Amino acid sequence: MTLVLASTSPQRRAILEQLGIAFEVVPPSYVEGDPPEEGAVLVRRHAEGKARSVHVDGRLTLGVDTAVALEGRVYGKPSGPKAAARMLGELSGRTHAVVSGVCLLGGLHDVVEHELTGVTFRALGAGTIAAYVASGEWRDRAGGYAVQGLGARLVRGIEGDYLNVVGLPGALLVDLLERHAPKLLETA
Repeated sequence: MTLVLASTSPQRRAILEQLGIAFEVVPPSYVEGDPPEEGAVLVRRHAEGKARSVHVDGRLTLGVDTAVALEGRVYGKPSGPKAAARMLGELSGRTHAVVSGVCLLGGLHDVVEHELTGVTFRALGAGTIAAYVASGEWRDRAGGYAVQGLGARLVRGIEGDYLNVVGLPGALLVDLLERHAPKLLETA
């Protein structure tokens, strides 16, 4: 059995490889819209939409979506450098939640769940923010940063699943696979 990953994210592919889970990638055709919804509702809906856009009967399909939330506001991917700088400034010195929706389709049950991880940023000066934005690493990243890269310089601490902050909640996924597709966790 092979898991179908409805994502083109290199981070998600790397996490699945690290966890030793066989998978193939199928780019989703789902188009994300960001209506004003609570973070967990939004990422769960997007994860399911991505999975359903590529799912074929008889296969096991994984859809994932990640966002950053702070005080009821959801931060997706910044539209440009100014938006990235604004996001980082708002996250500076505060603790935000990284929330990921996970959808597993196929097998006996379709499952949609989510994971929350707390991330506390250091107090960031204008120069630190400008240097990070100039690196370009913020592109295509929820909240405008990548914790597995230079974005680690921005972080004071993480409470919860580090892999969730990277883009795929590993512990949640392993729990789901243990319950719904344990053969995917068998190693040679």
